[in-house]
Amino acid sequence: MTKTTLLAVNGTLMRGLELNPNLTNVGGTFVREDRTDAHYRVWSINDRHPGMIRVTEGGAHVALEVWSLPLDAFATVLSNEPAGLSIGKVKLENGEEMLGVLAEPWLVEGQREITATGGWRAYTGHHQIA
Repeated sequence: MTKTTLLAVNGTLMRGLELNPNLTNVGGTFVREDRTDAHYRVWSINDRHPGMIRVTEGGAHVALEVWSLPLDAFATVLSNEPAGLSIGKVKLENGEEMLGVLAEPWLVEGQREITATGGWRAYTGHHQIA
């Protein structure tokens, strides 16, 4: 049996978006749509991908997807992420914590904050996939 881990993604790794094949090509499977707890802010990084950071004040819920990923494919997915993105613990709306894609603070400096939109898909105008 292949060991897996859950990964929360909040940008171009989501279904139907540019980097989603980075998950599906290594055996990742979609689990569900979800949201962070109300302690995150998100920025558009040159309109190419988002950068999300956990904050103590001024945060909001951010839409994301939860994926199941084979552990042996985890490094492959991470190595294909844009510079400045990393893996950390993400807290979901229901209090569950899991690994997720987060931005290093330097990445969001001088970028457009999009927290008020609720997430990358809403910001870019992409509709949810059924």
